[in-house]
Amino acid sequence: MRHALAMSTLLAVFWLINSGHYTPLLLFFMIVSVLFVVTLCRRMDVVDKESQPLNLTFTIPGYWLWLIKEVVVANIAVARCVWQGNHSINPQVIKVTAHQKTDIGKVIYANSITLTPGTVSIDLQDNIISVHALTEESAADLLTGEMDRRVCKVEG
Repeated sequence: MRHALAMSTLLAVFWLINSGHYTPLLLFFMIVSVLFVVTLCRRMDVVDKESQPLNLTFTIPGYWLWLIKEVVVANIAVARCVWQGNHSINPQVIKVTAHQKTDIGKVIYANSITLTPGTVSIDLQDNIISVHALTEESAADLLTGEMDRRVCKVEG
């Protein structure tokens, strides 16, 4: 029930932000639409803790800010490699351990690796992520475990 209420609130806020009109008729349509969507999702059994990880609600925004900074720094590093030419690029495949407890935590970690320029998650088996790194520096940054620790902190 908690997840259905959270979904209803999120859909209503999304409707209000996108609509910009608060007439009684549109508010009525919003209520009917939200109830229809939530009822449909509950009947399909897709409203649960995995599809709506409420425990991440307050911890993920700080992580996003850190990840945005890391993406910008990695973009600059990749651009520098492009300008320096082939001698600065040393592609390699490394394996990193994901210390997250849940599947959603492992997915956040693997996707964060892929979002960061210069690294791509290739495979996730159990707790081992195979990563293609463009340079030795990007591999070394990943092997420090900073991203892994931050995702573990987000996960709780």
